[in-house]
Amino acid sequence: MAAETERTFLFVLGSSRPDGNTEQLTRRAAERLPAGVRQEWADLRQLALPEYVDLRHTGDGTHPAPGGDAKWLMDATLGATDVVIASPLYWYSFSTPVKHYLDHWTGWMRVPGLDFKERMAGKTLWGVSVLAEEDRAVADPLDVALRYTASYMEMRWGGLLLGNGSAPGQVLADEGALAEAEGFFAREPVDAAEAVTAAG
Repeated sequence: MAAETERTFLFVLGSSRPDGNTEQLTRRAAERLPAGVRQEWADLRQLALPEYVDLRHTGDGTHPAPGGDAKWLMDATLGATDVVIASPLYWYSFSTPVKHYLDHWTGWMRVPGLDFKERMAGKTLWGVSVLAEEDRAVADPLDVALRYTASYMEMRWGGLLLGNGSAPGQVLADEGALAEAEGFFAREPVDAAEAVTAAG
């Protein structure tokens, strides 16, 4: 693992409302990162990302380099050692903004000369989510999707921090989630193959 002073965490907030339960749980976990770790926060609601257009089978299959907020987000993603997907559980999986963000990874992998996938290899992917139900098994599809994303990109998998809550602020009453958040980012990531095996 990179030395603490060399690590940069990109927190990708994918909620459809500001300061929601998932963001609150994510910020609680981030508070425990060492002072030397750089943090960057990307609130997808505030970024003007263009609609993703699949050009894989059009012409030579390449995608143009992004501009504007998409370029900023791409650069932030590539500049991070650790990418944290903070998505509430919507219909048992990612929120729409997070799915849109990951769709853009498909295009970035096909920007000539960028080598997006190669440069993502070895980074660590983490997940944070809050669900309204008590049964954590309903979050299994989200967990599996993140693990397989880490595997495909040859990233490491840090784990998924889950909390319970629906109305704003309810997650702060989930003592188990808050306790897990205390040391969540101190966990040792596993490699991509182990992430997929564990998901199975």
